[in-house]
Amino acid sequence: MDTVELDSYFRNILDMEIVNKIDSSMNGFQVDQGKRQINKVAFAVDASMETFKKAVEWNAEVLFVHHGLFWGYPIAVTDSHYERLSFLIKNNISLYAAHLPLDMNPIIGNNYGIAKKLNLENIHPFGSYKGVKIGNAGTLSQIKTIDAILEILEIKKTETLGILPFGNSKISTVAIVSGGATREITQAMEQNIDLYITGDLSHETYHICQEGRINMISAGHYFTETFGPKLMAEKLKRDKAVETVFIDVPTGL
Repeated sequence: MDTVELDSYFRNILDMEIVNKIDSSMNGFQVDQGKRQINKVAFAVDASMETFKKAVEWNAEVLFVHHGLFWGYPIAVTDSHYERLSFLIKNNISLYAAHLPLDMNPIIGNNYGIAKKLNLENIHPFGSYKGVKIGNAGTLSQIKTIDAILEILEIKKTETLGILPFGNSKISTVAIVSGGATREITQAMEQNIDLYITGDLSHETYHICQEGRINMISAGHYFTETFGPKLMAEKLKRDKAVETVFIDVPTGL
């Protein structure tokens, strides 16, 4: 498999065209070292120097990330941006980014990954962002408490950014939008959802949850966006017999 085939493979899975007008991320190859054979692809959440160094240690030819280096506006190649690009080029690593396409994907997306982890039934699109639904919602097979849901997700209360337990203690319906999607909780309220799961936590959300009588888990921006890269890595390995690895560089946020 070469880089052209790899790009085609990712694009066939990730619907990048539908989000072109609403996603500030430059989805696709952000640093392309040219057509060459690919044997090892690393996956991660963030395009950071720590991630790059670990990719080099693993001898990756391509690094696939959720948060890339380019976000729809010109940026001077100076300081840390220069250092990051220079490091990738010197070490002959191509950088591939998939932002909203990875959040919303119905097979290997961040939100779908969380929904499957919770074993939700009737999983369907949720969370309209600029006219496109990027999250998922569904129904638990059995009624759960917040503590039980945290246990299934394998995250401790102290590892979350915050929990707002203002809704029904017996949870049957869940809506999920990973990352920074605190404002989408109003859509969960409109649909009478018991629990809303996202990554970030905002001050303004506290009273919205309290007055709207809904539960919210802010499980961390990083944590909620590890699901997609891991699922994509597993799929690529199965489909193309390419070596893959998930590089874990948690921020605690």
